[in-house]
Amino acid sequence: MQLEDTTISRLIIDTYNKKFLDSIMVDVALVGAGPSNMVAAYYLSKAGFKTAIFEAKLAPGGGMWGGGMMFNEIVLQEDAIPIVKELGIGYQPQEKGYYTLDSIEATSTIISKAVKAGTRIFNLIKVTDVLFREENNVLRVCGLVINWSPVEKLGLPVDPLSIHASFVVDGTGHPAEISHTVTRKMRTKLETETGDVIGEMPLWAEKGEQFTVSNTKEAFPGLYVTGMAANNTFGGPRMGPIFGGMLQSGKKVAGLIIKKLDKHGQAHTTQTTPKHE
Repeated sequence: MQLEDTTISRLIIDTYNKKFLDSIMVDVALVGAGPSNMVAAYYLSKAGFKTAIFEAKLAPGGGMWGGGMMFNEIVLQEDAIPIVKELGIGYQPQEKGYYTLDSIEATSTIISKAVKAGTRIFNLIKVTDVLFREENNVLRVCGLVINWSPVEKLGLPVDPLSIHASFVVDGTGHPAEISHTVTRKMRTKLETETGDVIGEMPLWAEKGEQFTVSNTKEAFPGLYVTGMAANNTFGGPRMGPIFGGMLQSGKKVAGLIIKKLDKHGQAHTTQTTPKHE
C-alpha cells in the first residue's frame, strides 16, 4: 500500500472537523479532564447525554498520573471500590479498608471508559470565558468560550469560539478557574457562604475526602463544581494522593445533572457518538 501524505492530512482535518462541529452544542460541557470530570462524563454519556470535555493540556488525566510525589500508585478507600469495579480498574487490598491502584492503569482506564461511553475529549483547548444568558428572569451559565491553549499561552490576538451547553462543570482542580471566571466577569455571587470562591484549606485527607463529595453541587445556575474545584469553590481541605472522593464526586455530579436533564426533558442535543460497550 502506498501512503499519500495529503490523504493523511485530509483525513485528520475532515474527521476532527466533523467531531468538533457535532460538539458545539452539547448537553454538558466539562472543563478539565481530571478524574472527577472523566468519571462524570462516563456516567453522563452512559445515560445518553451529549457530553464533551475541554482540556487545556496535551494529556487528559490531571494529577492522577503522578500518584503521590511521582510514585505512580494511588490509594482508595472502601466506599469508592464499587466505582472502580464498575470501571474495571485493577486494585490491591491493603490494610484497614485501604486499597492501592496503579495510577497509570487507573487513569488510562477511566479515559478509555469515558470515550467508549461516547464522551468527546478535546485536548489543547483552553476555556477562556463562559456564556451566560437570562432565562425566566434568572441569570445562568449556558456555555463556554474556547481557544487553542498555545494561542492563549503566547498571548496572540486570535478571537475565540463558543460552545453551548445546558450545564457546565468546573473540574479544573485547585484553581477552580470557571468559578473564578463567573464571579470576576459576571460580577455576581456564587452559592457559597461568602458569594465568592472561598478557597481550599491545607491538606487533611479524611476531611478532604468528605468535603470533596459534599461540596460537589451547583455553584451558580447552570454551573456545577466537582473534585478539587468543589473544595476550592466552597472551601475544604485538599486530600493528597487518595482518590476515592474524586471518583465519588464525579459520579455525584453526573447524577445531579442527569436528574435536572430528565426533569426538564432531555436537552436540545442527543448523543450521536457510537458507544463501544
